[in-house]
Amino acid sequence: MDKFVKLTGVAAPLPVVNIDTDMIIPKDYLKTIKRTGLGKGLFAESRYNEDGTPNPDFVLNKPAYQNAKILVAGDNFGCGSSREHAPWALLDFGIRCVISTSFADIFYNNCFKNGILPIVVSQENLDKLMDDASRGSNAILTVDLEAQEITGPDGGSIKFEIDAFKRHCLLNGLDDIGLTLEKGSAIDSFEKKNASSHPWA
Repeated sequence: MDKFVKLTGVAAPLPVVNIDTDMIIPKDYLKTIKRTGLGKGLFAESRYNEDGTPNPDFVLNKPAYQNAKILVAGDNFGCGSSREHAPWALLDFGIRCVISTSFADIFYNNCFKNGILPIVVSQENLDKLMDDASRGSNAILTVDLEAQEITGPDGGSIKFEIDAFKRHCLLNGLDDIGLTLEKGSAIDSFEKKNASSHPWA
């Protein structure tokens, strides 16, 4: 998993509440267990017209936001089913950070396991960031995980809170497998120690 230390990029505004995981990645795209290639299906039902052509009114299709790395979204982002394809699709599109006033628990935890930083802010601060994100190609935010700070295009900053363990994992690019491998020497030692008395272990 790629480390997340500091991210500077275009932030796209998506002022919609209760965006569920089916909106993020429709069920038609759940036939794969690969984490790549899902970016094309991100927000597919809003992003494309019925004939498959891009919907010019959807934010991620607008020229200024086609390479967005940050999403500023409405309350209760990621609700609905627990599909891990939702953060996979965001990441494959290029989104490394989602900012909202609240997230569904399973989606929130899945983000950390896939290298995406979900940030919870107050409604007042979300309104400020939504305004920043509405500036098109000038909607540049910097998210500093070490400092736990978001800096806007005018230099104003917002502090955010995050669980220390989750922060450690993102800063060091550690998913569940990476965390296990950190204990590799202890696991090897345990296996050698118990090999004779527990040969089946």
